[in-house]
Amino acid sequence: MSMRREAFLDRVQERGEYRTREESERAARVVLALLGAHLVGTVRAELAARLPETYALILLNPLQAAEPLSPERFVRATTAWIEGATEKTALWDVGAVLSTVAAAAGDALMGEVLLQLPPGYDLLFGHPRPT
Repeated sequence: MSMRREAFLDRVQERGEYRTREESERAARVVLALLGAHLVGTVRAELAARLPETYALILLNPLQAAEPLSPERFVRATTAWIEGATEKTALWDVGAVLSTVAAAAGDALMGEVLLQLPPGYDLLFGHPRPT
């Protein structure tokens, strides 16, 4: 079952400690567009089904990544897409959105998502894997 838009944004806003709903909305749109470019097939569809429709559509209709971005490059790309962002603030944005996505996805689906991403994304989602 998908999360309601308001609940999703409330969680992003809380986790990101954003002052306004617009800040959490902007972070969610950018991070989900970048994430969608890295996921394929049923994993992307199952993840989208657990998100509010607005964000599911962003995840399902991404720009296509020429190659998978490392976690560091993912943060840099987020920095480039958010006006006035620094790598430090973009890392905060990524963490706020992806930890909310992880909570919506649940452990089993998160395991499948992480299998499609380069090593290190587990930390961005707030789901560190044992080494």
